[in-house]
Amino acid sequence: MKFRKKPVVVEAVQLKWETWNEVCDFVPKPWFVRGVWVCNTSSDYSDCKKDTYDRIGLLIHTLEGDHLAIEGDYIIKGVNGEFYPCKPDIFDMTYEVVE
Repeated sequence: MKFRKKPVVVEAVQLKWETWNEVCDFVPKPWFVRGVWVCNTSSDYSDCKKDTYDRIGLLIHTLEGDHLAIEGDYIIKGVNGEFYPCKPDIFDMTYEVVE
């Protein structure tokens, strides 16, 4: 069987330096766990020092556990008020701007 995704309008914001304040306002606690520095050279973001970071990140509590959104990812507010990250290429294939 094949299925078509139902059209759903979602709210989202892309995680960037220039949208950091918007992201902080958009993702309320307890969904917003903490902001982090992300190092490309290490999979363990907690060891990254501010002066050696590559990107900013946001640790988000999702229904499936905590997930790391990195700079460039979209943060989506789901239909039940939950939040989750989405990679930009997947976001672009799945969503379009609503006028």
